[in-house]
Amino acid sequence: MIQTKGYAAQSPEVDLAPWSFERREVGAHDVQIEIKFCGVCHSDLHQIKNDWFPGIFPMVPGHEIVGRIVKVGDHVKNFKEGELAGVGCMVDSCQVCENCQDDLEQYCLEGNTQTYNNKDRQGVPTYGGYSNTIVVREEFVLHVSEKLDLAATAPLLCAGITTYSPLRHWKVGKGHKLAVVGLGGLGHMAVKFGVAFGAEVTVLSTSASKEQAAKELGAHHFVVTKDEAQVNSVKGTFDFILDTVSADHDFNMYMSLLKTDGTLIGVGVPNQYAVHPFALIGGRKTMAGSSIGGIKETQEMLDFCAEHNIVSDIELIDIKDITTAYDRMQKGDVRYRFVIDIATL
Repeated sequence: MIQTKGYAAQSPEVDLAPWSFERREVGAHDVQIEIKFCGVCHSDLHQIKNDWFPGIFPMVPGHEIVGRIVKVGDHVKNFKEGELAGVGCMVDSCQVCENCQDDLEQYCLEGNTQTYNNKDRQGVPTYGGYSNTIVVREEFVLHVSEKLDLAATAPLLCAGITTYSPLRHWKVGKGHKLAVVGLGGLGHMAVKFGVAFGAEVTVLSTSASKEQAAKELGAHHFVVTKDEAQVNSVKGTFDFILDTVSADHDFNMYMSLLKTDGTLIGVGVPNQYAVHPFALIGGRKTMAGSSIGGIKETQEMLDFCAEHNIVSDIELIDIKDITTAYDRMQKGDVRYRFVIDIATL
C-alpha cells in the first residue's frame, strides 16, 4: 500500500485536519499522480457537512486535481512518468452500459465512482485530492498541457467542465444571446467559454459591484437583477440562460427572460428547481439540467483551454487555511476559486 498524507474531516462536526491513510498499489492499468494543486469546490463543503446525504468518514475532499505522473502500470498505454495529468469528479464507471459506451460516464447507469465520499467497485472508500498522491485507473486520467498555469488549471476539472459541457451540448455559439446567472467559480468559467464560443454574453447578478469584473472577463453586458427596469429591458431576449447559482432563487423570473423556444440550463444545486407551468408553456420554453462531462469531453475541454489560453481565476492557499477559505467561500469572498498548494501539506 502507498502511504498518503492528506487533510480529512473525521465527522461533519469538526474541521478538516491532517490525516494519514493508504492508497492502493499501482496496478497494471493504474496511474499514480503526485498531486501539486487541488481546487476547492463548494460541493466539498456541502459533502463534509452532510448537506446533501450522509457522508463516508473520514472524508478527504477534492476533485479538481492536477499533478505529475510518478508511476504507471505495466499495461498503461496513454500516459508516461513525468507527464502532467489531472483527475476530476469521477475515477471509475461500469464502462459497459449505454451511457458509458457513448462517452457519458458521468451518467453511468450503474453509477460512476466519485473521486471522494464514495466507494469503489471493491467497496473501498475513495479519498480525494486534499492529499499528496492519488492512484487512478488510466481511463479516468486526463492529459494536462504544459502550456497552462498548472494551479489555475485545477478548477477546470469541475468548474470548467460543468460549464463547458452544457454549452457544447446545446451548441451555444455565434448568433446566440447567452445569459449567465451568478459570477462565482462556475459563472466566471461560463463567461469565458461563452465568449470563446462566439456568443453574446450577459451576466445576470444581484450585485451591481460585480459589473467591472464581469466586463474584464469578457462579458458584453451586465444586468442587476434587483433592478426592475434593467430586468424588464431584457425580457424575452435570451436564447440560453446558464444558471450557476446554488442558493434558492426564483426561476420564474429568469424563465421570463428567454425568447420563445429558449432554454434555461441549471448547473447549480439549490434545494429545488421550481418553476410555474405558465413559465414553460407561455413560450414553449425548456428548463434543463446538466452535470459534469464525460472523460472524452473533459479532455476536449482541456485541449480547448490549452489552445485558447483559458484557465480559472484563482487564489492560491496553504492547506492549513482551508477552514478560513470555506468561510470566505460561503460569503462569496473569492475571485473566483481557491486552489490548495499541496506542497504546504
